[in-house]
Amino acid sequence: MKNYFDLTGKCAVVMGGTTGIGRELALGLAESGADVIATSRSADGVKAMQQEIEALGRRSLDATVDVTSRESVQEFHDKVLAALGKVDILVNCAGITKRVPTLDCTEELWNQIFDVNVVGTLRACQVFGKSMLERGAGRIINIASLSTFAAFLEVAPYCASKAAIGSLTQSLAVEWGPRGVLVNAIAPGVFPTALNSAIIASPRGQELKMRTPLSRFGKAEELVTTALYLASDATSFTNGQIIPVDGGFLASAVNQ
Repeated sequence: MKNYFDLTGKCAVVMGGTTGIGRELALGLAESGADVIATSRSADGVKAMQQEIEALGRRSLDATVDVTSRESVQEFHDKVLAALGKVDILVNCAGITKRVPTLDCTEELWNQIFDVNVVGTLRACQVFGKSMLERGAGRIINIASLSTFAAFLEVAPYCASKAAIGSLTQSLAVEWGPRGVLVNAIAPGVFPTALNSAIIASPRGQELKMRTPLSRFGKAEELVTTALYLASDATSFTNGQIIPVDGGFLASAVNQ
């Protein structure tokens, strides 16, 4: 039987791929056979990920990128293509948040979160999507959120940005799918990472666990299989989907 999840010969880029969920996805893609470049603004983090990926027998690069700079994204793209020849899979995992009452949220903070979470994703999609469209093939996986579907307390800019990611994913899927580039998103439930560590440790974190039917937080590696599906030949008829991996959180919320 054909192994649809074998990514041998594929090249993947993971934006925001040196910590948390992004790191697990990058390593999962590499373990399934792909050459992987995991990048962020952290030179130390990028170098460490390069070494881990190459230790798996895959090719990688030591290249930082700032998703708030189109020039940085374009230079990174050109460096990857010069070294590896193509990019088959793009994972957009770079993101930031800050908990603040909406009345206290400055326009500067709002714009900062949107510049990373939404416009940063758009920049990467445009830059890497162009060469994918020229080849007539590619997979783009955006990282959405439960807040793509539901509101959460005192994180209005983050929620709005992730709702925008859902809409962007579907818009690109409609536009680019007929040209061979499939665009989907994963909406993780509550997965402990450095980004949400403060919330996880608070009473609010325990409430989120109680609202999850599986009564626990997710493990980052539990997102890998969904990413492999969306990155692989198994996804030839999956396009424009936002797939929750949330332990039943959204189903429980709908029925409350």
